[in-house]
Amino acid sequence: MKLNQTTLNKLEAILGESGYIVRYERGTFQSGYCILEQKKVVVLNKFLMLESRVNTLLELIPLINISFDALTGESQKLYEEVMALAAAKATNE
Repeated sequence: MKLNQTTLNKLEAILGESGYIVRYERGTFQSGYCILEQKKVVVLNKFLMLESRVNTLLELIPLINISFDALTGESQKLYEEVMALAAAKATNE
């Protein structure tokens, strides 16, 4: 998966279509992000570089309860890719 702005936008779209708001803020996040489940807000460290933002969202999306049916066709394909990457990573650990 390419680590560029287009990929970042698509990953943010998956969260947006699931009702989550993605915000970039200052903060001392040990993992680079914070999830507020009740309010459906994902806060990423605004000082992360583009590649780190993409990688952080790739780590984060499998942890969130996302309704597959609520996603558009393009987002569903990318979501399946993200989940496959997460599964492959989990088996390698």
